[in-house]
Amino acid sequence: MGPRPERTHWDAPGIDGAQANASNVNALSYRVILEPDADDGGFNVVVPAFPTAHTQGDDVEDAMRNAREVIELELGYLAKRGLPIPPSDVENVRIERVSVAPPAA
Repeated sequence: MGPRPERTHWDAPGIDGAQANASNVNALSYRVILEPDADDGGFNVVVPAFPTAHTQGDDVEDAMRNAREVIELELGYLAKRGLPIPPSDVENVRIERVSVAPPAA
């Protein structure tokens, strides 16, 4: 198994990572992780606040558009059932990389 692809962090509010529209002071922001898909190209999308949500995209813009859509669907599902909405999770987030040597044979 090869090295894990580098993860990229984008804000969910906009495809370009822009902050939410100033007129929507109640906007929620969620971490979105794009993992390059070595087999099919494009990106697989992970949204840690919504572990059951899965999507992908052919390029970054497509992946971010699909991420926004799946987050909106999850929020609608939770709201319709009166379930708690996860709080924004992008404040004070750090993504680091740890490299380790494989065990000797």
